[in-house]
Amino acid sequence: MDSEGYNIFVLGQSGSGRHSLVLEALRRHAAEMPLPSDWCYVHNFEDPRSPRAVELPAGRAVKFRDDMAELIDDVDREITRSFESDEYSTRRDEVVREFRERRTAELQVLEREIQEAGLAIGRGPAGLIVAPARDGEVLSPQDYQQLPPEEREQIDSSRHELQEKLDEVMRRGQRLEKEARRRVAELDREVAQFAIGGLFDDIRGAYAQLEQVLEYLAQVQEDIIDNVAIFRADHAAEDEPPEERFRPPVGLGAPDAAQSPHSRYAVNVLISHDGEDGAPVVFESKPTIENLTGDVEHFSYMGALLTDFTMIKEGALHRANGGYLVVDALTVLTRPFAWEALKRALKESRVCPESVREYVRLISTVTLEPEPIPLRLKVVLIGTPTVYYLLHAHDEDFRKLFKVKADFNLMMDRTEDSGGEYAHFVAACCHREGLPHFAPGAVALVAEEGSRLAGDQGKLTTQFIDVADLVRESAYWCRREGAEVVDAEHVRRAVEESTWRSNRIEQRLLELIEQGTLMVDVAGAQVGQVNGVAVLPLGDYAFGKPTRITARSFLGKPGVINIEREVEMAGPIHNKASMILGGYLGETFAVEHPFSAAATVAFEQVYDEVEGDSAAAAELYTLLSSIGRVPLRQDLAVTGSVNQHGKVQAVGGVNEKIEGFFRTCRLLGLTGTQGVVIPAANVRHLMLREEVLDAIEAGEFHVYAVEMVAEAVELLTGMPLGERDEDGAFPEGTVAAAVEARMATMAEAQRRYSGSGDDSGSAPSGP
Repeated sequence: MDSEGYNIFVLGQSGSGRHSLVLEALRRHAAEMPLPSDWCYVHNFEDPRSPRAVELPAGRAVKFRDDMAELIDDVDREITRSFESDEYSTRRDEVVREFRERRTAELQVLEREIQEAGLAIGRGPAGLIVAPARDGEVLSPQDYQQLPPEEREQIDSSRHELQEKLDEVMRRGQRLEKEARRRVAELDREVAQFAIGGLFDDIRGAYAQLEQVLEYLAQVQEDIIDNVAIFRADHAAEDEPPEERFRPPVGLGAPDAAQSPHSRYAVNVLISHDGEDGAPVVFESKPTIENLTGDVEHFSYMGALLTDFTMIKEGALHRANGGYLVVDALTVLTRPFAWEALKRALKESRVCPESVREYVRLISTVTLEPEPIPLRLKVVLIGTPTVYYLLHAHDEDFRKLFKVKADFNLMMDRTEDSGGEYAHFVAACCHREGLPHFAPGAVALVAEEGSRLAGDQGKLTTQFIDVADLVRESAYWCRREGAEVVDAEHVRRAVEESTWRSNRIEQRLLELIEQGTLMVDVAGAQVGQVNGVAVLPLGDYAFGKPTRITARSFLGKPGVINIEREVEMAGPIHNKASMILGGYLGETFAVEHPFSAAATVAFEQVYDEVEGDSAAAAELYTLLSSIGRVPLRQDLAVTGSVNQHGKVQAVGGVNEKIEGFFRTCRLLGLTGTQGVVIPAANVRHLMLREEVLDAIEAGEFHVYAVEMVAEAVELLTGMPLGERDEDGAFPEGTVAAAVEARMATMAEAQRRYSGSGDDSGSAPSGP
């Protein structure tokens, strides 16, 4: 879209291939676009501090620069030849001789008159003067004072009259000298114009269709004619020592005669697209304000900072003009003044060199103000969703300038086509980095790992940085073993080695479990106790840690006390899940009678904040077990959240949780009955390691998927949960009947103690 503001913000997580995909897509599209114009800067003869920007067709800027350099060389040669010719010397001598003869004649006439008056022409501090003389010699002040008063009076009278005539002659001489200089200048202009006229006719023909260039050439020709002394002074400087040949930059307003023609008439090529195809695609990895907008550089000379238009440097916006500029959003936001400069360039559709110096300098320095260059490009910012939404909410210009959002997903559907694309990606990595190629089984295992990273059997991860790392490490083990092709065993070895490098904390926790320091039971049955599994993320590695969850019930103020919440070690999501359990228990057991049990629930040996709702199901099962005095199997671990209707909901990290409990059971001894109870909604997310799959296939470990609380309760207790019959009672032999019977007993005890006024034995009440 050519409309303003349709720049792009690409948002996604790091490692998702955002940069490579964006650059590839842009380059593919830019290859079909026309080449943009070339740009250069030239001297501004009217205002040297504001160099002019000249636009040329693509690929013509370098040719124009070379043509101008050749032109100036030819001009220099022709001017030198013309001004060293005998004809020029003769005509110039005629002008000078005429001036000298006229001035000399007037002086001779006046000198005779002065001599006849007994006076002479002398030289004073202010120039020529009429002085008293004797025998043609000027009298000294002492001799003049010794003359008789009458004679001095007569001399003074004649002196005043003749001095006025002498002054008038000198003034006419100055006018004659000025006229002579004017005539010499006209002669120089005439000679220069004749010498270079043909040269400019040739270059005008080469750029006949470019009005801006023709206008500049006309200005150059006129300036050369007006300042032909520049070329003559430049030749005189060749005889000077190198350290004395400095010519002030033209941008500082130096005298014309002091400047070198090769810098005054140079062409500073800012952008050239010679030999390129299509529009440019520029990725700026260091988007400082100078690297984006360009800069006017300076050099130090005798303690002063000097510059001229030849020291104007291009920025990324210049290089990308007519195409695409790609920038990391966070990087440009953290560079001083860069973000504002980028927005200003997009809003004004033009770019002019800027620098941090303009904003922070303490003293004023002479610099240039180049003519801005029109911009027509698309800017693509790449960042995270957090950066995008913060800018969208707090930067009023952002919505106007970046109207297009490209949102990168962290995963893609696992289909036959996407599997083929994964294979192409693996092959591209091998080809690009010179790695041994992968056998079909190895590619399949890479895809399996992609699904595991996505956490979904029907998806593949788009975190290609992780996939590429797996490809490289698998290739390493292939070469280490001297194989020519990477097979599945090499991929498997790479995964195992990667895990080994990252699982030190997991191994230490397993040691503590084996020693009994961390208490976990994987056999038998206990009342009010169940195994939950937490996921511990450690940067690039996450693992499951079994955690004992316990509940106790007693007489007291009815309700459930969540110990983590009471001591402020629980996050808001966990607190919400605990309150949902209250809703489920109330709906199930307190419709006709008040909830009469007091209970506590806690995570044992957990000393960090507890967050998330994945332990809600485990907490519910321990509460039911504690209140109903029904033992729970300790060879099963439980995960899942629960809603108020008793439905078990999906949780995250299900693979890590199953594998974490499996490793604990293997460490303490597999019995063949151990396993993990997960929500049925998580079945599609199962991408277990081969060690777990092998144990499941051998009947040594189990994974149970449940949809409702009742299914899990029956697995854990061996008893059905039970539902109320037509009379509103739970069937005998069910967990619910045991819970309700215990609650009835506790309610009766509460009434008995309340009637007697005895509060002994009551526990702390909670919400």
